[in-house]
Parts: sequence; structure tokens; C-alpha cells
Amino acid sequence: MLRQANEYKSLSLHARDGDIGKIMEFYFDDKFWTVRYLAVDTGNWLSGRQVLILPQSLHPANEAEQVLPVDLTKKQIEDSPSLASDQPVSRQYEILNSNYFGYPYYGYGLNPWTANPSYTVAVKEVPSKEGDSHKEEWDPNLRSTNDVTGHHIQALDGEIGHVEDFIIDEITWSIRYLVVDTRNWWHGKHVLISPQWIERVSWEEKKVFVNLSRDIIKQSPEYTRASLNRDYETALHQHYNRQGYWVDEPVIDGPAVVRDDKKSGMEL
Repeated sequence: MLRQANEYKSLSLHARDGDIGKIMEFYFDDKFWTVRYLAVDTGNWLSGRQVLILPQSLHPANEAEQVLPVDLTKKQIEDSPSLASDQPVSRQYEILNSNYFGYPYYGYGLNPWTANPSYTVAVKEVPSKEGDSHKEEWDPNLRSTNDVTGHHIQALDGEIGHVEDFIIDEITWSIRYLVVDTRNWWHGKHVLISPQWIERVSWEEKKVFVNLSRDIIKQSPEYTRASLNRDYETALHQHYNRQGYWVDEPVIDGPAVVRDDKKSGMEL
């Protein structure tokens, strides 16, 4: 199922033993455009620090009750590695956090969630930059959906709109599309742009560059929340003469859950 990022913010996060708050924003990596963390507003419960929930700990949303279940206790969350609310998410913190919960660290490997074959458990330390046979080809950078909202879309022949929201795949936690609002550039509509069609992003200029003309974007199928289904996606990809991500993407069941019960205190 595909869901807009802003729609998640209406869901309450429920741990095994009670409510823990609501989602403020998502952190995604800038290579795979895959969500790595949900940043949680816990109210006065854990003030002064960021609370980050990994997608691996989530169950499917309960639509009737507007709840997103989290397979953790409040105590586990409270005892997780601390991160000050004004600090960025460092790579060292990510590895520490993954080890605490017993999840594999995603920083190694060729697809969004599969680790390097040599790493079948959580990474215990940051590998050295020299002489390490598992040296990373990519040093992951995390971006906030709140920060990227508003970035301008730069087509081949000029600006065409700005990022208004994101479409997230609830199975893989990949960002499938950017929702683009074009009304400030012409009396337009909302359209979808896939991260696969992005040529580059200038984080400093707050611009997303796509190898598409303004005209072809203008003529693309209009996006509404009600229109988001596989038929619409097929028409969208056909319009851009692009193959759908679902055709040749490796089968991924989503973030693999690898638990270390001694570290995290989880009860299976």
C-alpha cells in the first residue's frame, strides 16, 4: 500500500504498553530514498531528546482506530541510545541504535534493506576507512521530509513546482514519489515525480533536478489521493516512457527484523 507521508501524522503510535505519541517527520537516506527512521513527538513523556523509531519495529496500521502499532515497550524506547533534539543523526548513533534493538545496519549492501553478505548480524563498529575489505561505496546521509518539503523542481527548461509531500511504500518503506505542487508556476495541478527520475539534488540550493521538460510534466496524469492505484501508476510511467519500479525490482519483504533479545529485552 502507498500512503502520503503527511497522512501518517494523523496516526497515533502505540507501543505494546501504551501510547507513545505521533510522527513528526521521516528521515530517509539520499541514495535509495528509503525511510530509515520515524521521528516521534512524545509530548512531555521524553522531552529534550529525539525519539526515533525504526520501520522494522512497526506493524501495519489499524485504519479503523487510526493507530500505527509499534512492537516495542515504552521502557525499551526510553532506554534506547539517547540523541539530543538539536543534534543530527550520526552514523555512529545509527550503528549503536541498530545494535541496541538487534537490527542489521543498512549502510552496507546494494539494495535498500539487504546488508552486505558478509554482515549477517548487526554491525558492531564503524569499519576503518583504510585497508578494510568491506569499505563502503556510499556513506549514507539522512534527509528530513520536513526539510525537503518546499524544494523546487528544476526541469530541463526551468522550474515547474515544489515538493509538497512524499508517497511512501508501506512494505519496503521506499519513497516511491514526490508530490509536486505546480500552482505557483502555472495554473496547474499536483503531479508525481519518481526519485528514479531525479538527475541530482542540490541540497544547498534546495532544488531537485529532473531530466524532463516542463511540457511533459505539465501533460502528465494529474495526481489526487483517490487516483493512487496501480492503474494510475502504470499510466504515469507510460507517459514518461519509463518502466514501473514493480517490474524488475528485487522482491523485498521489507525491513528484515533481526532481534537480539538480550540487548533489547524483547519478548517474542
